[in-house]
Amino acid sequence: MLEPSHNAELPEIPAKRYFTIGEVSELCEVKPHVLRYWEQEFTQLKPVKRRGNRRYYQRQDVILIRQIRTLLYEQGFTIGGARQRMAGSSANMLTEENLAKPSLQSRAASAPAAVPQVGLQQIRELIEEVEEALSHLA
Repeated sequence: MLEPSHNAELPEIPAKRYFTIGEVSELCEVKPHVLRYWEQEFTQLKPVKRRGNRRYYQRQDVILIRQIRTLLYEQGFTIGGARQRMAGSSANMLTEENLAKPSLQSRAASAPAAVPQVGLQQIRELIEEVEEALSHLA
């Protein structure tokens, strides 16, 4: 069992859009086969799968994995207990987010339209995502 303060010692999450399973394994100090197992046990954990069934995790997935890791390794929860805790905390987070964020209409009325700055790499990633989605529909 790891020390309770160990989660604070994990490496900082880089500012990237996608992470491979190997990168996530290093960032969370969890073996890749454990990550694949957790995908089956925790429905909230759904990495993007692209060509060849390669997994690509996003920042929120890495944060979620660190939360699961803390529950299991540091707080001593079972898989079932951690699953229940995660289901309860995500419902609470949704409620807190909805209360904290102004509605879409009020934001649109109060702020000028912002033009997102999109780089070439982001456009390529979006195109890949659209192609992947279309291939599943066909």
